Amino acid sequence: MEKLRGVGFPAEVLEGLLAYARHMHPREILLLLRGKISEGILWIKEFLIPPFAVHSEGFSSFSPWFLPLDPSIAGTVHSHPSGSLKPSVEDLNHFYGRVMVIVAHPYHSESDTAAYSKDGRRLPVITK
Repeated sequence: MEKLRGVGFPAEVLEGLLAYARHMHPREILLLLRGKISEGILWIKEFLIPPFAVHSEGFSSFSPWFLPLDPSIAGTVHSHPSGSLKPSVEDLNHFYGRVMVIVAHPYHSESDTAAYSKDGRRLPVITK
């Protein structure tokens, strides 16, 4: 499996994620990310709301049992209304896919966004 060097977002996709997080604040969001790897960069093409997802203050969740088999699902994105870009132990223990992206309050730009690999390594976030 190719080692990831970063996570890339078209500007409109990243702005959509940040806008959704602003809209749902102070509840946490949890979305699925769909994308493809090109030259070590996972380019996110879109995000999806998982079936029966729970978005609440203090946590968010979904059941992978309700997801169809879809190899284009590359990971998840969730928000931290607290403003922290660091994953919690619980975040790392519930990792789904190849990457986990965190968007943090105030949800305004790439600087409010962090990406992590399955082993907890922080990955550069790229927008274009």
